[in-house]
Amino acid sequence: MLELSLLQKIIISIIPVLFAITVHEVAHGWVADKLGDPTARMLGRLTLNPIKHIDPIGTILVPGVLLLLGGFIFGWAKPVPITWQNLKHPRRDVALVSIAGPMANLIMAIFWAIMFKVALTLNPQPINLPFALLTMSQIGVIINVILMVLNLIPIPPLDGSRVVASFLPRKMQYQYDRIEPYGFFVLLILLATGLLTAIMGPFVDFFVALLL
Repeated sequence: MLELSLLQKIIISIIPVLFAITVHEVAHGWVADKLGDPTARMLGRLTLNPIKHIDPIGTILVPGVLLLLGGFIFGWAKPVPITWQNLKHPRRDVALVSIAGPMANLIMAIFWAIMFKVALTLNPQPINLPFALLTMSQIGVIINVILMVLNLIPIPPLDGSRVVASFLPRKMQYQYDRIEPYGFFVLLILLATGLLTAIMGPFVDFFVALLL
């Protein structure tokens, strides 16, 4: 893979990053709608239009800074609103709604892996369409795998924590959920100390190698 300029990296990354984050959130809302909570649908959030989901910090600033630093690229969109009380079987359905986002990223990673194989068959050369598709597909696989693995970490409010909480006794679940206001700061500390990369790295490397 040839070395790209920063501007080229940003342009090629825009589509896979935006849709990785957008589809992740839409998947939460779509599954919630199927399980009895129409909140996201009624508020017009079950759309693949990225503008409806963009968070200035999580969708633009954080991925941009991480791209500049050359580390893990991840971010987040505005969470789709979910009224958990509307779910027909709350404990089970919370887990299903939560796991929907990471599973959407897995499906998208598989899609981009297929695009990667297609681009390889087009005999890619520098600065032509097949090369751009090859690079975009590679980024698409990586960003979706990173989002899948990150969101499965059981630190509230990440999706993995809601899945874990749905299996805990109610008293333990209450104590576990109390961590949520501090979860973002825990992630920042893990990121700053390199522990987040150390935790996620082996899983990300495994899935990327498997798909590509």
